Amino acid sequence: MKPLLLLILLLAGSVTFAQQQFNKWITYLNISSSTVRDASIDSFMTANAGNLPYVESDTAVFIYRGSATNMQIAGDFNGWSPSYTMTRVSSSTLYYYKKAFENNARLDYKYVRNGSAWILDPHNSKTVTGGFGPNSELAMPGYIQPPEIIYNAGIAHGTVLTTSLTASNGVGTFQIKIYLPPGYAENPEKRYPTAYFHDGFEYIDLASAVNVIDNLIASGRITPVVGVFVRPNNRNDEYAGNKRVQYAEFFAGQLVQYIDAQYRTLAQGTKRMTAGDSFGGNISGYISFTYPEVFGLCGLHSGAFWPNNYEVYNNFINAPYKPVTFAAVWGTYESLFTNMRSFRDLMTAKGNELLWSELPEGHSWGLWRANIDFLLEYFFPVAPASAEEFSTSPGSFTMSAYPNPFNPETNIEFTLPEKEPVTVSVYSIMGEKVRDLFTGEASSGVNNIPFQAGALPSGTYFIAVRTQSKSKAIKVLLLR
Repeated sequence: MKPLLLLILLLAGSVTFAQQQFNKWITYLNISSSTVRDASIDSFMTANAGNLPYVESDTAVFIYRGSATNMQIAGDFNGWSPSYTMTRVSSSTLYYYKKAFENNARLDYKYVRNGSAWILDPHNSKTVTGGFGPNSELAMPGYIQPPEIIYNAGIAHGTVLTTSLTASNGVGTFQIKIYLPPGYAENPEKRYPTAYFHDGFEYIDLASAVNVIDNLIASGRITPVVGVFVRPNNRNDEYAGNKRVQYAEFFAGQLVQYIDAQYRTLAQGTKRMTAGDSFGGNISGYISFTYPEVFGLCGLHSGAFWPNNYEVYNNFINAPYKPVTFAAVWGTYESLFTNMRSFRDLMTAKGNELLWSELPEGHSWGLWRANIDFLLEYFFPVAPASAEEFSTSPGSFTMSAYPNPFNPETNIEFTLPEKEPVTVSVYSIMGEKVRDLFTGEASSGVNNIPFQAGALPSGTYFIAVRTQSKSKAIKVLLLR
């Protein structure tokens, strides 16, 4: 009676099945008759239709049911090599593969049927579009889908214009889309910071960048910006190859001059971001290093720094300090993560501000689209109500925070040339004081002040250090 009873329970639906252990179920299937086995599999597939892989605790179970002689899985988690072979249950048409992941992991994958047919998971309705088409998506229970990528009909929307510009240095003619924020036409005296994106059309089409900017502006999470989205002609040559010098010259010179002449932008390097993904991150770094006075803000989505014998990486690490502020995001399931960790550590030691986020994800537009806000919120926060509180004295003293982002504690480090009274305070993104961290006399040299977030909500905060004659502030990001 036990096999029959188990079959009845399985037929009852997904809630009942969730109370069973997957291993025990597989053992049961392997010892059951083909009739009982197939009926149990039918029940499971019906109860979980569209919602596979099946997740039990920290383990994802990839499942395929269909006619095949063999099945493999390729994805972010194995370098897109079809090296994970799925196990077939007895002589049935059910195949499975189990693997443990972090609770907030998000990864792309595909099935490889009979050694040659790369297919989406037919039992998973979640997909992510990439540069080579859609992939199936594994999102573990702790992963939060990015709401800011969704079009919101209830808010004001920016205007997107399309144009082209021919480089005077012969590197090519480039298609460009320009995003003008809501209210641009109605506020003829207002000027805006600018966010420049390499692989610009893909940032719009694959990463929903226009929706992201609209939603961030509407919710008060960033100040309104002008967006410049540039489409490459040959991204490998222009971002990492033999045209990179000419492309950077065009981008930081002619293109910026054109945008500043045509639109009401703030013509300051501290108000311009250059950002890109992979090789787009490489050229962003190259441009910021070569033209820091033009692009003082550098956004890196999985910056691939390996071309030309790690040219960009070595330029920044070996050269004297360059006034560039970085925001960088990368995944632990991409091979470049160790290089990005090293870049983070060496640049912050040099005195550069570098906000970073390391996530259990792969080299994917799924990662980058969900972290456009990470770059924009750091570089273009809403102006504090008391902006004068955050005036700085360039070169007066150095200041950094590590880790950043943080949860629940970070360490504020600042170096003073001489012993003097200091106040270290925390402010919200709106300029309201949250608390004082330290008031008293600080020593000459390196000082360290811990910041325990306590019950503060996630978001961007300012840490301000004030002496009797000078002040400086940095932005930190609390991620719960």
